[in-house]
Amino acid sequence: MAGVNALQWLTLTRHGESTGNLAFQAVDGTDAEEAGIPERDADVPLSDTGRAQAATLGRWLAALPDDERPTLVVSSPYLRAFDTAQIALAQVADASEILPVRVDERLRDREQGILQGLTARGVQNRYPGEADRLRRLGKFYYRPPGGESWADLALRLRSFYRDLQADAPGGRVLAVAHDAIVVMTRYLVEELTEREVMEIEKEPIGNASVTRWRHDGSGLAPVCYNDCAHLAGVVRPSPKARR
Repeated sequence: MAGVNALQWLTLTRHGESTGNLAFQAVDGTDAEEAGIPERDADVPLSDTGRAQAATLGRWLAALPDDERPTLVVSSPYLRAFDTAQIALAQVADASEILPVRVDERLRDREQGILQGLTARGVQNRYPGEADRLRRLGKFYYRPPGGESWADLALRLRSFYRDLQADAPGGRVLAVAHDAIVVMTRYLVEELTEREVMEIEKEPIGNASVTRWRHDGSGLAPVCYNDCAHLAGVVRPSPKARR
């Protein structure tokens, strides 16, 4: 992808732990059909642990060499991502003045449509036809009514990264978003196949984890994926916590 490969550094992080993550953890392994999240997806806030993770992420950013620190910060408009970016940048000296957080709706989480907030049991019990369609089509191309497929997500991310080429050529970009955004960015940057990216997707992306690529002269080369080493000492949610 030319738009991505024009960057010097591309760093992605998932938002810190959210109250939505906690809600899904609470019903995991039960007969619940819904997670019971009262807010719309865009308004789900960080938990106390999520805020601590965001601050720890910021201290990691502050410790980066000057030639690796972001020159542009872009966030999903969803509250849990935007607050992660703001809290993290507050840990970097003068970052609030130098690096305002730019919001781009193309970094929002994958939309679930009628399946929003449902557990796997809830989907099977309430929409058995959709559960069957998912099994038949596969996760990559399945689009829930009113929602998006993973392929749809790839399309809007291609647009986002093309625009970055014009906005920040040779720049060092930090994007604060969601697990699906991290996975599909890897799909685009590394030119993976459907089979490869869906195998990678089986490994949950940690809250406030870091995934990075660096330009090696010919294009962006992977540096780390789903790295949580900087979060040592901060309690992290169960790896089953999605959303």
